Amino acid sequence: MEPGDKVENFRLLDQKGGSHELFYYDDQKALIFLVQGNGCPIVRHAAARFQELKDIYKDQEVEFFMINSNLQDNRLTIREEAKEYNYDLRILVDDSQIIGESLKLSRTGEVFIINPKNWSVAYIGAIDDRLTYENQKEKASKHFLKDAIDDLLKDRSVSVPRTESLGCLINFPNKAEKQLISYVDDVAPILVENCTVCHREGGVGPWVMSDHKMVKGFSLMMREVVRTKRMPPWHADPLIGEYSNDRSLNAEEVKTLVHWIEAGAKRGDGPDPLKQVKLSTSVWANEEELGPPDYVIEIPSTDVPATGVVDYKYQYVKNSVGKDIWVKATEIVPGDRQVLHHVITSFGPTETRGPRKGKLKFRERKGLRGYAPGINSNPFPDNSGTFLPADATFEFQMHYTPVGRATVDSTKMGIWVADEKPEHEIFSMIMLNPRIRIPAGAKEHKESVSRAVSKDSLLYSVLPHAHYRGKKMVVAAYYPDGRTEILLSVPNYDFNWQTSYDFQEPKFIPAGTTLIQHQWWDNSAQNKANPDPTIEVTWGDQSFEEMLFGAYMMRVLKEEEVPYYRNLVSKN
Repeated sequence: MEPGDKVENFRLLDQKGGSHELFYYDDQKALIFLVQGNGCPIVRHAAARFQELKDIYKDQEVEFFMINSNLQDNRLTIREEAKEYNYDLRILVDDSQIIGESLKLSRTGEVFIINPKNWSVAYIGAIDDRLTYENQKEKASKHFLKDAIDDLLKDRSVSVPRTESLGCLINFPNKAEKQLISYVDDVAPILVENCTVCHREGGVGPWVMSDHKMVKGFSLMMREVVRTKRMPPWHADPLIGEYSNDRSLNAEEVKTLVHWIEAGAKRGDGPDPLKQVKLSTSVWANEEELGPPDYVIEIPSTDVPATGVVDYKYQYVKNSVGKDIWVKATEIVPGDRQVLHHVITSFGPTETRGPRKGKLKFRERKGLRGYAPGINSNPFPDNSGTFLPADATFEFQMHYTPVGRATVDSTKMGIWVADEKPEHEIFSMIMLNPRIRIPAGAKEHKESVSRAVSKDSLLYSVLPHAHYRGKKMVVAAYYPDGRTEILLSVPNYDFNWQTSYDFQEPKFIPAGTTLIQHQWWDNSAQNKANPDPTIEVTWGDQSFEEMLFGAYMMRVLKEEEVPYYRNLVSKN
């Protein structure tokens, strides 16, 4: 990396789990980075001066970061180093090393400035001339970084754009192995496992991963969306919780995919695994295990335009089953997978008067499995089910994303009925705060909602929900014994993907636990999806309004089950 080089966009988590996209900071005048590495004496000595500069420029539209691309470091050890040496800075963790490689980082202790006006490198080198490998001056006589920042803020060319820096060498061992990556053995299996569920004929993906030629044609775009973590669409913090429906790529998979693309996306020898992907011909994913659904609920058709933004559609359908039943599984089959982004399904009694007449009563609504690409429609777990009264009304929250052609979506829901009452009743505990008020222009406004759990329960999944201004979420449990546990953290919420986070193993929630859902919104102009950053935003159903909402799929434990789960907690 040299002065004048362009920098591509990327997104990384910091040591505390915060999410940062480079191009988000285009409202700043300068972005300053110190290359950090645990155990490097140069970094430890330089950090104090770096933080001093951060304080000097705190009100001058200058952002300061550290970035760590070390092979041997990870978020936990970086967090410990930051705590020990009092780093009051966001340290971006490049766990796959692909960002450090693209920036051509070579040593920790080096600093560089990115100019957001044109995303070019304005300065790279040392902070000043105070440090050497063996000694350090009491005071610096040359202030390279400060001078460069001042030049940039005064809209001048940086007088000294390059100096030599000291520090520990960074090892990028996989950089030389790019030519050895096999499409057939290494790359295609990653695509089959993580991508073809959406990028298939009739799928929600905008193009079909049919063979190597298609993948190579879109490979540069794939590299971009992986670097910015737009794909695969998974937004939970990887260090908090384990989820059965995790769609994310791990660091090695990211490295393999990006290195292969950067080496030219070569085909190599052998049969193409993408041509061998076999998809079920059944309309219903559950049909092989459960047979065809017992009942099918037709959702009213919706005209979807070719372009533009389509606000949420709420379809209300009276239950046509005709009797009380116990439901063991439900499944949504989209009429047009390319435009139907998600469906959230609820049922219950409706309001009979007032402004919400005909809509579901908030406190009495229950949930059924909805639809989003990648969300499973498996039967309810642990021989459980949900009771569906004959007189219930269904509410289908429909989200459409136009794809360049006008279409009509006719979606339906299948219901599978238990032969007898299940052993356990599943239910959705709803968390909501309709009193939210998000100030105009706020970049990170926080509000919360909490709810006490009165009976010993198991928690199977959490679906946190906001609209276009949603930024991040955290779900925590405050246990009656005084312990606190973060159950879910979503540092980079994306309105386009309404994900239900399904725990690998259900969480034991003892009676007396308080569940809290914290939520942050970005109502500033920096949020490119924001409909209007100049207004205060309050609660509302439509996407230009906002919500603090969560659906928690749970069941109450029987008395004889409780000792087993209490014992599990005590062992852990």
